[in-house]
Amino acid sequence: MFRHAFGINVPMQDKAWPRILPFALFMAIIGLEESLIFLDNRGWLDLQGFAFDLLYPLRPLAALTALLLLYRAYTELQWIDLTKWGQTLLSVCLGLLVFVLWINMDWTIGAMTEPPGFNPHVFPEGPQRWLMIAIRVSSAVIVVPIMEEIFWRSFLLRYIINSSFSKVPLGTFTWPSLLIGSLLFGLAHHFILAGIMAGIAYAWLLYRTKSLAQCILAHAVTNLALAIYVLRTEQWFFW
Repeated sequence: MFRHAFGINVPMQDKAWPRILPFALFMAIIGLEESLIFLDNRGWLDLQGFAFDLLYPLRPLAALTALLLLYRAYTELQWIDLTKWGQTLLSVCLGLLVFVLWINMDWTIGAMTEPPGFNPHVFPEGPQRWLMIAIRVSSAVIVVPIMEEIFWRSFLLRYIINSSFSKVPLGTFTWPSLLIGSLLFGLAHHFILAGIMAGIAYAWLLYRTKSLAQCILAHAVTNLALAIYVLRTEQWFFW
């Protein structure tokens, strides 16, 4: 069945779309949410909290569903790599370093304004607020690192080297793939320079360890530290 998906006789693990789809779904829902908020601000719609109450949880749910359905395709993801304790310690330290640099690189470019971020206080105090916080944190710490590392570090870095990306060993270094991949990763974030820094750091870890699991761990550590920091300081713009 997998060999004939989309009519192309290519093994599932060699296809691009399983690595693109979770990320694309996540970004598409963000785009839909922003469009509805824009229409609401113009007075053309009355969302009454619809965008956040329904669409926001759909982001991680859609991406997670796709990841679970397509998990057999991600043969390059070997969780057993995390038992290499020296590399795992390196990943944790790198994740914390990226966090420290990120909160000190909250610079916007040109006419860009400080992002409003995710402020859970817009929800009524009680179970709904805590549920939204739980969704936000679990999305940032579990879903986003897996989804983004599969797309950016596993697929895109190799695709830039060769469109037949599966022929490129994981962790293959070239300057064009590092620079282009990191730049695009930065442009996908509001704090572009911080995003470029993180893209370079996670790519370096991939080159060093040849392990996608280690990149996911470092990314998860960064996002967990950032979540704790934001909840303690209420600097919501980092979310």
